[in-house]
Amino acid sequence: MRKILVTGAGGLLGSKLIPVLSESYDVTPTHNTRAIHSNSLKLDIDDKRAISEVFNVIHPDMVVHAAAMTNVDRCETNRDLAWSINAQGTENIADGCAEVGAKLFYVSTDYVFDGEKGLYREDDEVNPVNYYGLTKLKGEEFVSKICRDYAVVRTSVVYGWHSRVTFATWVIDSLRNRKRICVASDHINSPTLADDLAEMIGKIVENDGSGVYHACGSEAVSRHKFALRIAETFELDKSLIDPVKTSDIKAWVAKRPRNSSLCVDKLRKDLGIEPLNVYQALKKMKDLELSR
Repeated sequence: MRKILVTGAGGLLGSKLIPVLSESYDVTPTHNTRAIHSNSLKLDIDDKRAISEVFNVIHPDMVVHAAAMTNVDRCETNRDLAWSINAQGTENIADGCAEVGAKLFYVSTDYVFDGEKGLYREDDEVNPVNYYGLTKLKGEEFVSKICRDYAVVRTSVVYGWHSRVTFATWVIDSLRNRKRICVASDHINSPTLADDLAEMIGKIVENDGSGVYHACGSEAVSRHKFALRIAETFELDKSLIDPVKTSDIKAWVAKRPRNSSLCVDKLRKDLGIEPLNVYQALKKMKDLELSR
């Protein structure tokens, strides 16, 4: 059985990847701060020597690099840490893959784009408008420069059930507690259920995909419209959701791209993968809550 090492296995996406990949591969989860799998190995991706040691012991055939610093505002205010994790950490992982001959699947973001166009294709020009997007783009560049065999998987607004709060769980918890919330009506993305993303990545791995893929929800929606659909699916009071402009959200430190939605046509055409739309994904999320 072929071996796969997964970084960030304690995170939202990583935690969903482990059961999906374990169906067909010998999976080694790794974590830095929190282990949620009994066989998870501690691995600091900022420690190049530690990566080399672990890779030479496990000798993976493939690596799925899901570990990242994804808090956009924290990346803006703590640039050294963001660089060490998202850029330098990815370079270290790429070096480790090159050392043992492993294929690298790197999870990136829609925030590599400036948001002026929307429905971006894989070969569209990149131009990040915040430091998070810049560090993830630098990670992409390290991967393509260092690795002979790789795939970059860009995604958007990943959400789902996890101990870490996501946009969707924040909306659900707020409305269940009868809290009024303000949500941007002019900020557009392609919301992606983590469970669906894990399955899409599993299929990219299974099909030995290479190059760049956009793997995300199949719809481009504003955050406000997404929040309304969350309320509808979970039978919550959507009158508590107030639309605002991004310029009115004072809590945001980093600039956000206006419309960083992604086109998934390549995923459909090349691999026959059909991502879920917003209603399908939220229905799945609701069903998953009932089965927890």
